[in-house]
Amino acid sequence: GLFGVPELSCPEGFQEAQDKALQESEQLVQKACSTPPGPETVMIFDQLSDSLCRVADLADFVKVAHPDFAFREAAEEACRNIGTVVEKLNTDVELCQSLRRLLADETVMSSLDPETRRVAELFMFDFEISGIHLDEEKRKKAVDLNVKILDLCNEFLIGTHIPNKIDKHVLPEHIRYNFTAEGNYLQVAGLHADCPDDLVREAAYKIFLHSNAQQLARLEELLASRNSLAQLVGYETFAHRALQGTMAKSPETVRQFLEKLSEQLSKRTQKDFEMMTKMKMKLNPHNSMLMPWDHPYYSGVLRAERYNIDPGLYCPFFSLGACMEGLNSLFSQLLGISLYAEQTKRGEIWSEDVRKLAVVHETEGLLGYIYCDFFQRPDKPHQDCHFTVRGGRLKENGEYQLPVVVLMLSLPNSARGAPTLLSPGMMENLFHEMGHAMHSMLGRTRYQHVTGTRCPTDFAEVPSILMEYFANDYRVVNQFARHYKTGQPLPKNMVSRLCESKKVCAAADMQLQVFYAVLDQIYHGKHPLKKSTTEILKETQEKVYGLPYVPNTAWQLRFSHLVGYGAKYYSYLMSRAVASMVWKQCFAQNPFDRAMGERYRREMLAHGGGKEPMLMVQGMLQKSPSVEDFVDALVSDLDHDFETFIMDS
Repeated sequence: GLFGVPELSCPEGFQEAQDKALQESEQLVQKACSTPPGPETVMIFDQLSDSLCRVADLADFVKVAHPDFAFREAAEEACRNIGTVVEKLNTDVELCQSLRRLLADETVMSSLDPETRRVAELFMFDFEISGIHLDEEKRKKAVDLNVKILDLCNEFLIGTHIPNKIDKHVLPEHIRYNFTAEGNYLQVAGLHADCPDDLVREAAYKIFLHSNAQQLARLEELLASRNSLAQLVGYETFAHRALQGTMAKSPETVRQFLEKLSEQLSKRTQKDFEMMTKMKMKLNPHNSMLMPWDHPYYSGVLRAERYNIDPGLYCPFFSLGACMEGLNSLFSQLLGISLYAEQTKRGEIWSEDVRKLAVVHETEGLLGYIYCDFFQRPDKPHQDCHFTVRGGRLKENGEYQLPVVVLMLSLPNSARGAPTLLSPGMMENLFHEMGHAMHSMLGRTRYQHVTGTRCPTDFAEVPSILMEYFANDYRVVNQFARHYKTGQPLPKNMVSRLCESKKVCAAADMQLQVFYAVLDQIYHGKHPLKKSTTEILKETQEKVYGLPYVPNTAWQLRFSHLVGYGAKYYSYLMSRAVASMVWKQCFAQNPFDRAMGERYRREMLAHGGGKEPMLMVQGMLQKSPSVEDFVDALVSDLDHDFETFIMDS
């Protein structure tokens, strides 16, 4: 069976696994309601969470990645059913009472260890944001709103990817071949951001981002429903509800962070836009005004021209085998951990190119398993991500339930007999996803509810982004980057050039991220919104980003992160700030420092979500960073490295 789960040897097994989980959960609910307040209450709640998550998490992965449609469909159904049960449990008054009795009992509470206390509070928080304190009618309304929001999210997400069609005669003949023809129509499925022809990029931008009444209605209804739910359960806005428990804590802090960052970036962003404009004038003298479809293209042209970083020059040094060796060597030096390939049993994996790795510590033994699903295949989504399939926890019998995760990449399939070669970007993504996997392996908490990456969104990206700093350090890269034919190491100046090239137009790139984050905050802020989502987009784009809004476009209808990162898009920037501070203070001097690696494990990885995120950051940096510290960390990363600059001048 998939992942060694016996029921899952066929799609119908999902029904069986789901029924078993629901049966188990009913018994646990009864047990929770009849147990006197004490640490056992938290244990039972965590078992309840585990029995449902073991099916839901696995199904979450299978529904997007399994090559067999019947498996995907069965998993989708299981996800929906378990999701509905979770929503109902979150408004189960009797179940909540058993937890409330514990939280109200000061004597028992003061005898619990900090992690158990926090997990009890987190379970209570789940009840509260679902509206447990409301009367029955309002509770039912909260459940209905939750279900409605889930459906709107799915519909909106599908809408973000649907191509737009246009009558082919509208476009000049010489650019039509760039788009897929369908009878008299052309299909535009993306922004064609890398196309050297300005006209193709302009057409793609205006057509792909053309406003769509249905998708607009979905977005407006989604934002309004989220706001109604938040207000129903007692929050001022959806952002207030979403940010509880995060590093930022409140929308006010996020606003302050984004405003200060924008202020610090503005001069540099202006400079970047001026450089891009000059380049556009040089290549296209007739039309030199910089437009939103120019930014990704001309920043790439500037990078390539200034640093000659053709991926083809780098790929031969980054074979997949060499990169995995590099990760293995880094983890072994920093954390005493090795990765070993394991044989899989029949039916355990969903595609024959999936590899299973055992993660083993030099003294603690086996920590968990990572399934590597690295290669492209038809119907597999083109995104790199990390899935928790089973969370770690201390079981009732004293054994530890080992965590199981999947890392999914979209690497090209190599020619027969040749190794898979990674571009520098793919190599960095592999390191990033491996950062999540190590968090899952080392966040060995007693409770499954807070294991590994089950922590606030703005902290969850810290371990993965920190790995990008290792991937960009010559001392680390030099340990594994070898030409697959000659064995020659990657020259130091090539690594320096690559790192410096990433700083070209980096301020403008970061400003774009700030714009997306601000937009997300406004959409999830005070309702009713003062203007339509498109008018808000136009105003914010011109104020925060600086490149003109293009009439009749509605970029927000393609903003798929509004679903998974609603009110939390800023997380990516804040996590990067923390990762940057940890790198500079703890690893920049020696990226293989074992004592620092152990401190990193102890202070930041070991707690999963079982400790307040700011306290973990404080433990690592030995000070509590301010919003200004975050901004300084991000901005100082944009400065060019003087040594490389001299070498290349």
